Amino acid sequence: MLKNQHINIVIILLIFLFISCKGQQAINDVNKQTNVQKKSIKALAPVIIYKTKSDYYNNVPVIMNDNKTDIVSYPDIKDLFYNGQLAYPTKLKNGYLLDNRGIGKNVAFLKYTYEEFSILAETPSKEILLNSIIDKNPLIEIYICEKLSKTNIEELNNYIHQGLPNVCKNLIK
Repeated sequence: MLKNQHINIVIILLIFLFISCKGQQAINDVNKQTNVQKKSIKALAPVIIYKTKSDYYNNVPVIMNDNKTDIVSYPDIKDLFYNGQLAYPTKLKNGYLLDNRGIGKNVAFLKYTYEEFSILAETPSKEILLNSIIDKNPLIEIYICEKLSKTNIEELNNYIHQGLPNVCKNLIK
């Protein structure tokens, strides 16, 4: 009888061991899948390169509707930072800028600089922002470059030299 109890205890321990190993394997599988998804999301982040008709490097961008009558997207005062620094665009060759905020073809620029906007007590209302727009049509060119990386500035400058329309999609028709 004692021998049967030992066998039963061993069988129960083996079952628990098997279940815990399978549970850990499932956790590892989920972690691997999550890491792949994170890498895929990073790889899909669009590279936006643009040029404006005036110097709006310091000005906060907003996104307007197609008719340029309403703001459809604007940053919170905390959204202007990336890794603890103000997310100014990156300066490239020939007056081009690499977007670090998420602009598009319907971008407009506010009278607020990044610095001024970031230290406001609260994000202004959409009505105040609409009245703060200094240019509703600031773009000369804007490209989305799906096969390029934001991290290699030298490569981006080489593509600018070769001609962005050869490697990127022009968002202004």
